[in-house]
Amino acid sequence: MKNIPYILITVRFLLAPIIFLLAYFEIENSPILVLILMYFGLLTDIFDGIIARKVGVSSEKLRRLDSQTDLVFWLSIGFATYFLNPEIIQEHWKSISLIFGMEALCYIISLWKFGKETCTHAWLSKFWGLSLLIAFTYLIGFSEAGWAFYICVILGFISHFDVILIILILPKWHFDVPSSFHAWKIRNGKILKKSVFLN
Repeated sequence: MKNIPYILITVRFLLAPIIFLLAYFEIENSPILVLILMYFGLLTDIFDGIIARKVGVSSEKLRRLDSQTDLVFWLSIGFATYFLNPEIIQEHWKSISLIFGMEALCYIISLWKFGKETCTHAWLSKFWGLSLLIAFTYLIGFSEAGWAFYICVILGFISHFDVILIILILPKWHFDVPSSFHAWKIRNGKILKKSVFLN
């Protein structure tokens, strides 16, 4: 039972190259297959954290591994979207570049301040993840950006800004910090109660 979170993370990591190759070689029905794997990957992401907390293995090592696997997984979805609908990505490259820049900034600031990558699993980041799911569903499944894409960009900017605030506020590196408000509480010596479902 204690190995299940690691197995789910490994599965999600292995899905990334499969998604990439499906889209790159434009295999028959690749958009549908990519979407199916994307939703399956999301389920592994949801349950690895829940199970890890229930069985008491939610360690720093596991959470950092989860964060980096998430990055690889969603990057593979992003590349798949470009391979399947390059014109849409090219049309919105400025908005996409903004989010990539914010993501890079989070890592740069965290590495500069703590010598470790960011691993906050913040609440706003989770909402952004859901908006990513919807946006990619539209981009890959219907070949359009529309409202889902713009909401995703806005939430992406806000959630990354929140992560940057968390990093700047924290006196030392922490994982699973729900928001910049919680980071402020940690800075003032408060101990956070971990939630099984929200982290």
